[in-house]
Amino acid sequence: MIKGLSRFAIKYGLIPIAYGILRLYFLLIRIRPIGEEEILRHLSQGGKAIVALFHQRALCVVTYARRFGVFSPSAMISQSRDGEMIAQVARLLNFRPVRGSSSRGGREALAEIVADLSVNSCAAHAVDGPQGPRGVVKAGVIRMAQRSGAPIVLVSISVNRAWVLKSWDRFLIPKPFSTIVVRWDDPIPVPETLSSEEFETIRRAVETRMRESHDEQDRKCGWRESLLA
Repeated sequence: MIKGLSRFAIKYGLIPIAYGILRLYFLLIRIRPIGEEEILRHLSQGGKAIVALFHQRALCVVTYARRFGVFSPSAMISQSRDGEMIAQVARLLNFRPVRGSSSRGGREALAEIVADLSVNSCAAHAVDGPQGPRGVVKAGVIRMAQRSGAPIVLVSISVNRAWVLKSWDRFLIPKPFSTIVVRWDDPIPVPETLSSEEFETIRRAVETRMRESHDEQDRKCGWRESLLA
């Protein structure tokens, strides 16, 4: 049913209307950022960043992301039909979609984002998308940081009340009158030259840090189980 709706919305140009409805819906939801001032200052002063998030939490920040539209971030988005819908929403946020994923067109998309970061300041990347496994940081974000010189900035996104879909990532849809906490971490630099062992050590460290940060914040928000397990 959801795929049918997305196909219908794309065919008849309804994505802007759907996005407008989503913005109205999010007026019923409180968003509480933590550490936002540091990342905004970093980017405003000419710093670079690759913002890393989990696919499961993307909808929670779809309207909050507008705050970063002034930096016109690039974002790797899959070449699927659902990816086309997400790409259209990204453009409405003043993000610049780069089409590709680990399963199709990923090498070209990675090269394009690396080239983009040589002249622009920011990219956003769902580190475990588009097909998972859930909560597993894939190699792409490490390569992106290694080749561009931009540090990885982890963002943990938690919500106190949400519907959990029966999808591969247990996708979260915030409920009305819920509170979303968006916590920004310190930048993680990635050296340009790494052995395969060093590369895997950094990948695991990023994954562990992201999962622990989310689990900690989820517990504070009231979840009794890990949503990333």
